[in-house]
Amino acid sequence: MKSSKRVFSFALAAAAVLAATGAHAQTALDDIMKAKEIKIAIPTDFPPYGMVGTDLKPQGLDVEMAGYIAQKLGVKVELVPVTSANRIAYLQTKKADLVISTLGKTAEREKVIDFTAAYTPFFQAVFGPKSMSVKSFADLNGKTISVTRAALEDQELSKVAPAGADIKRFEDNNTTVSAYTAGQVQLIATGASVAGNMIAKNPQLNTEYKLLLKDSPNFIGVAKGEDKLRLKVNEVIAEAKKNGDLDKLALKWLGRPAGDLPQ
Repeated sequence: MKSSKRVFSFALAAAAVLAATGAHAQTALDDIMKAKEIKIAIPTDFPPYGMVGTDLKPQGLDVEMAGYIAQKLGVKVELVPVTSANRIAYLQTKKADLVISTLGKTAEREKVIDFTAAYTPFFQAVFGPKSMSVKSFADLNGKTISVTRAALEDQELSKVAPAGADIKRFEDNNTTVSAYTAGQVQLIATGASVAGNMIAKNPQLNTEYKLLLKDSPNFIGVAKGEDKLRLKVNEVIAEAKKNGDLDKLALKWLGRPAGDLPQ
């Protein structure tokens, strides 16, 4: 009898702990609305998604997205600079309510945090001057293209480029970019972050997005179990997708619309 009572008491205590944990896990949105402020982790070393401007203030696609979400929630935003190494830890230790920092969704990450719908593309692509017509990979025939040796874009370009394409491989991104900006090649195959930074620094080249090599969109990180906050942010993303704000943001910083993004 005593044993049964102990088991029952233990089960009751365990249920109480689980209930408390469940209740605690759903407080983020309420806490944000009560404080009228949301802490959002952003990058400051990964242009054009996040960097420090000449005024020493954070700027970039992820920074603007953080401000956009705060505005739609009707609260102030505290930007919390993070690196790729510590951004998830900041979320887990409640130093940030959201992580908007070029975060890709992986099975390993899904074990420790939750994700909203995708908000922006992250991709490898071919870029070139607006004056040059490149509508398909067949149009690369006879063109010179710079690419960083063994990078993902090199691997993807090698799969689709016609035999007549002249692929110039360089040892690092800076040299790859320099070859294009100096006019040594006609096109460049690179990642969205490198291209966005290059386009911003060299507006006179009138560079634009041409062909997609590989798409791997970014998601917003949310603490595990914070479904109320995650679903609220999803509402903001869905509306921004519907009204074209996501496309405008991607066009501004990446040179292409956001397009179809996974939920």
